[in-house]
Amino acid sequence: MSQDITPEIIEALLPEVGELIISALNLDMAASEIEPDAPLFGEGLGLDSIDILELALVISKRYGFQLRSDNEDNIRIFTSTRTLAAHIAAQRTK
Repeated sequence: MSQDITPEIIEALLPEVGELIISALNLDMAASEIEPDAPLFGEGLGLDSIDILELALVISKRYGFQLRSDNEDNIRIFTSTRTLAAHIAAQRTK
């Protein structure tokens, strides 16, 4: 696990996380169109709970850590692409 997660590390991870979201969910848009601080649910990308489950599975495989459905931090983790990238940066083992 990484210990020193800087804003620069998170910023560098944003395009990769955007591409991951696009490919995992087969969205018809470019990763660059995803606003880093826009909500993933509702007004932002409009994802639903099934989308998040699919995304969590892909993240687990790619980065080597589990995102559990019973984690009370999931609402915070999946708030935006930026919060998701920060969580990945902090937890990744690959």
